[in-house]
Amino acid sequence: MDDIDWVEIPAGVLIRGTPVADIDAITAAHADLQVQRGWIAKEAPRTEVAVAAFAISRTPVTVAQWSVFAAAAGWGGGAAVTGPPDHPVDGLGWAAAVAFCSWLAARTGLPVRLPTETEWERAARGGDDREYPWGDHYTPECANLADAGVGTITTVGSFPRGASPFGLLDLAGNVDEWTDTRYAPYSGAPGDVPSVEDWAADPHITRGGSFHHGRDLARCARRHGVYPPLRGAGFRVAV
Repeated sequence: MDDIDWVEIPAGVLIRGTPVADIDAITAAHADLQVQRGWIAKEAPRTEVAVAAFAISRTPVTVAQWSVFAAAAGWGGGAAVTGPPDHPVDGLGWAAAVAFCSWLAARTGLPVRLPTETEWERAARGGDDREYPWGDHYTPECANLADAGVGTITTVGSFPRGASPFGLLDLAGNVDEWTDTRYAPYSGAPGDVPSVEDWAADPHITRGGSFHHGRDLARCARRHGVYPPLRGAGFRVAV
């Protein structure tokens, strides 16, 4: 498949996560969404992390791209993907996303995989500590989240004002995105952060939120997962 729009992310330092001192203020700022302190505490502490160079797709994998894989690989996997070709796939389990990566790696000769959550946040934040992929201030026009009022998945790249410093699109909103990272507290996390999230449908971290999520999931630092009754998400690929 030669239609993946790869974006090169140079080696650099990620200012990852959220300062412990900011947890309560961020929670209060999202009180209208019933955001709980523990959801934000999972982002702490703030740490500088060296990230090697990598490449990542500019947008999530689309229905058209998935359909090529499904036809070639005879993939069923219990996931029926429907929708316009230029919409991102959604509702897929983590294993389905990994299967696509393995197939694309064999097809292209590239070491295709899911991004780690650290790589995802590096792609979203760039070289600073911005709150959202597009900057420090939230605006509904930058992402297909609940308060944008769209109410459904849109064509990839429909919110260009939400581009990250590296030009990635849809990092916030539209569809939630799988990463290759299993949930665990960050080193030095507050003592009340759980060591496992056994209430999640899958142990792997997702990032970015979808069209039905609140604005808190647009934040670059926000780590979450797929929780029942949801069973899947979308994804983008990395090398």
